[in-house]
Order: sequence, then C-alpha cells, then structure tokens
Amino acid sequence: MVTSEAPPRPAHRLRSIFGGSAGNLVEWYDWYAYAAFTLYFAPHFFPSSNPTMELLKSSLVFAAGFAIRPVGGWLMGVYSDRHGRKAGLVLSVTLMCAGSLLIAVAPDYAAIGWAAPALVVIARLMQGLSVGGEYGASATYLSEIAGRKHRGFWASFQYVTLVGGQLVALCVLLLLQAWLSKTALAEWGWRIPFAIGGVLAVAVYFLRRGLIESESYLNASREGMPRSGFVRLLREHPRETVTVMLLTAGGTLAFYAYSIYMQKFLVDTSGFSKEVASQISAGTLLVFMCMQPLVGALSDRIGRKPLMAGFGVLGTLLTYPIFSTLAVTHDATTAFLIVAGALVITSGYSAISGLVKAEMFPAHIRTLGVALPYAVANAIFGGTAEPLALWFKAGLHVPQAFYWYVTGTIAVSSVVYLTMRDTKANSLILED
Repeated sequence: MVTSEAPPRPAHRLRSIFGGSAGNLVEWYDWYAYAAFTLYFAPHFFPSSNPTMELLKSSLVFAAGFAIRPVGGWLMGVYSDRHGRKAGLVLSVTLMCAGSLLIAVAPDYAAIGWAAPALVVIARLMQGLSVGGEYGASATYLSEIAGRKHRGFWASFQYVTLVGGQLVALCVLLLLQAWLSKTALAEWGWRIPFAIGGVLAVAVYFLRRGLIESESYLNASREGMPRSGFVRLLREHPRETVTVMLLTAGGTLAFYAYSIYMQKFLVDTSGFSKEVASQISAGTLLVFMCMQPLVGALSDRIGRKPLMAGFGVLGTLLTYPIFSTLAVTHDATTAFLIVAGALVITSGYSAISGLVKAEMFPAHIRTLGVALPYAVANAIFGGTAEPLALWFKAGLHVPQAFYWYVTGTIAVSSVVYLTMRDTKANSLILED
C-alpha cells in the first residue's frame, strides 16, 4: 500500500519545480519549433505557387497535432493518475523526442513525394499525443508540489516555461537568421532546431526520472481510492469538465492568435520582413513570459477569478481594435507595443489557467480532469486559430471575420469567468 509522505522540504520542492519546469520548457520548445520555422520548411513539404497556401497546408498539419491532443490527454491523463505524475512526464517527453528527430531527418517532397508530408503528419501526431498529456501532467504536478501560500506564483511557471519554449524556438530562429545565409536557412538550416529539440528531450528524460512524486498522488494511490477513467470523469465531474472546456476556449484562442499566428500576421498582413516579424514576436513573448509569475503571485493575494474576468472583459473589448490597427501598422516599435499589450491582457488567463483547472478536481482524477477537456478545447479553438485566420484571408478574402471570431469566443468564456467560483477559496488540492 502506498502511504502519504511528509511534505517536501523547501529545497526538494524547489528542485522538483525546477525539474518539472525545465522539462516543460523543452517539450514546448519542440512543439513550437514547428510554428517558428514554418515560413522556411513549408515549401519543402507543401510546395505551391501561392506562399499563403503553403502556410495554410502546413498550419493544417499543425492543427492535426492539436486534433490528436484529446487522445493524448485521455490516455496520458489516466496513466498519470494511476501510475504517478512523474511517470506521465517521462512518457510525454519520450514521444516528443521521437517526433522532433523524425522531422529533423525527414526527406522533402522533391525526394519522396507525398510520403514527405506524411512523415511530418506522423511526427506531429506523436508530438500531439505528447503535449496532450504534458499540459495536464505538468499543471497537476506543479500545482500539487507548490505550497498553498504561493501556489499561484509557482504554478505560473508552467506558462513561464511554455512561453519560454516558444521564445527559445524564436531565439534559435533569430540566431540561424544571423549565422546562416537566407539560402542555407531555407534549404537545410531549418532542420537544426528539430535536431536540437530531440537531443534536449533526451536530457530531460533523465532529469524527469529523478523527480520526487507529489504528496497528493501518494495519498490518492492508497488502496480503496477510486481509479481515474473517462467514464468516471464524465459521470462524477460533468460540470467541472464543461467548465474547463469553456474557460479554455477564449484563453487558448487568444494565446495562439497573439503568439503563434501573430508572426505570420506581421509578415502576411502588416508587411514586415520575416526577420523583423521574428524579432517583434521574440520581444513580445519575453514581456509575456515575465508577466506570468507577477500575475500568479497577484492571484495568491486577490484570488484567481478577478484576473480571469479581467482578461475576458478586456479581450472582448480590445481584440478587434488590436488586429485592425496592426493590419495597417508598418512601424516595428508600434507593432511591438500593440502585440505586447495584447499578451499582457492574456496573462490574466494564462498565468493561472492550469492551476484553476487543477484546483477543481480531486487528486485521484486530477490529471485527466485537467488534460482531457483542455485538450478538446485546444483542438477546437487553439489548433484551428491559424488555419482559420489564413482561410478567412486567402480563401474568403475577409480577414476581419477572424477578428470577430476571436472576440466572440473570448466573450463566451467571459461568462464562465464571471460566474464560476474562485478556485483559490474552494481548492480541492488539500495538501500543502
């Protein structure tokens, strides 16, 4: 029988938070490397006479990775609830490593035809399974391992490292743009970041094997405790499951619209060069990353609900003005300030979103409760953000429709933010 252990000492707690966060950073670096280098590798795997169509095809593969994330959230959520948070984190990084290395060595369309994009799809599906479980496992682990008094602050490091992974991917892009010629980067240099990601994932595999298990899991693993499962989740926690999906919808769409799609928007709509767009994206992501612990710490003082509600109201009111102004902005400093402002607003959701979800569920089903509904909402709203934006622009020639779509989705989530209980005062994470 597994019994409860004493709460981890501060040094062990910090080491575990660092280990979980560092692994999360590498996982998300691997995931976002695809988005950061799409402008360079899209012609190799999805050749077309229309550059926007190349981006659209590659973004559809990006969306396919999201489509498989609910399966990853289900399978790996159950696995983490039954076998431990540490076990789930180790499994997720293994899948991510394999997917990155496959993209790094995959022959292009000119060499093997349609088998080339097929290999990319397989790699992204593997990474989608990984990330589908990674979010729930890391959100649960960081929320459980952090102490009650500073839970918002420490849990915010999930998005610090999530954004950090995206920022590292962009920094690798900026370095390669500086070191390699445009021809070299376009022909073969884009493979380098995927190789880096695969190697780093191997290192994280061994790092995560040394993590301590959370007290919440150890308590939930005692004999007689209910076992995690899909049917149990829907039967016993239907309200919480739907709440997670709805509160995720607006937040994840805003995040992907302002970060992942924004790099392409600045090139394809605003008219900035690839290099300048990458610099703007990197700078705004740095601001966004630094905001996460500040907002997380604020949630420990005033609660989670006011911050999420603030994001919902401001996101609903300002999304259309943000995109419409950026569309006609040609000054890099102005573009930077607008995008940074949009991401600061989004911090009201992102910094505490994983913790809010974790605080809704009991320990025996917590990872699944966080991972599955989040992954479903991400597949519907996050993974489709970029393809929809490009389709509205290139297919329907009404790019403004995307601005209203983001606005409307955030508005729907705002209803949840304004009516839900504050999870800080009603947390189901019982251990300190």
